[in-house]
Amino acid sequence: MMSSRFVIPLMIVLTWAMAAPSSIAAQQARGARIIEHSGYSDCIELFNDSTRIVLCPAVGGRILEYSLNGKNSLYLDPKQTGWLWTGQAPIDPSGGRFDIGPEMTIPRHPKLWLGRWQGQITGPRAARLISEEDDATGVRLIRDFELDKSSSKLVCKQNVRNISNQTRYWCHWSRTLALGGGVCVIPLTEPSRFPNKYVMYGPGSCINFRPSDPNIRVRDGFLEIIGTPANPKLGMDSYAGWLCYLTTNDLMFVKRFPTYPDRVYSEVAGLTISIWYYKDIMCELEPIGPMEKIAPGKSASFTETWWLVPFEFPAQGTNVDLDRLAKVVETHARSS
Repeated sequence: MMSSRFVIPLMIVLTWAMAAPSSIAAQQARGARIIEHSGYSDCIELFNDSTRIVLCPAVGGRILEYSLNGKNSLYLDPKQTGWLWTGQAPIDPSGGRFDIGPEMTIPRHPKLWLGRWQGQITGPRAARLISEEDDATGVRLIRDFELDKSSSKLVCKQNVRNISNQTRYWCHWSRTLALGGGVCVIPLTEPSRFPNKYVMYGPGSCINFRPSDPNIRVRDGFLEIIGTPANPKLGMDSYAGWLCYLTTNDLMFVKRFPTYPDRVYSEVAGLTISIWYYKDIMCELEPIGPMEKIAPGKSASFTETWWLVPFEFPAQGTNVDLDRLAKVVETHARSS
């Protein structure tokens, strides 16, 4: 029988562990550890010789850093350092965010977007973030991240688990904030529903299906966003399954993702990609998944694969060598 002198200390330890704000796994693994970053003490760092990823369970299960050779590709607002959501007026968190949609019809879900998640190191250069159960959407989100042993390849998988008693119809919605002032390049596919290969949201609640903007152009089978458009939110229906963004600190940020021409995409304009280009401050890179019909107790998942590749930012951002760009993507950011 345990001595009574050990009972109270043990109860204190157990109580502290149950009350811990984030269940970060205690074990360390090769290329994975717990660090402090941006005012948060429970971040998970995944790393190899060239690449560093920092995950933040404390606010929304997001990514604070995705860097190659010390250059971060993500936009972080320094005013948000250490911010925690306690039910007060929310912020729009910066960094590499993920979400679910469709944007215009899903209820607000601050538990998922701003709440505290659990973090676990799951293996070498691998981690998992787990949200609370969310009554507003009827789901719990699970995000798995795995960094390649020797390259910048990062696999990001989001699982949407229905914890309610009714079928849910949600989709994957990536909302990654990259550094501002770059050039976004999207390969186009035919046919497109959009006369000018993209739509522009706004002003107000309008969606312009025939926009014309000097900072957006179609050239050699690609759509290029080379500067701030008249309205920041844009949408595309390309099924090429990748996009890239050239940052002003000489990186090419590539995202690959599956597309499904025979499935329903439930955004208002049936988008597979959205871009939110806000001045020279940030650019939101948004692959969008198809509508998922998720029965009670079932799950649906969507996987994005990211790369960072050195790429000199073009002079004035207007003369991208698209042939070279495509070859770099094919060589250094292949899906297999």
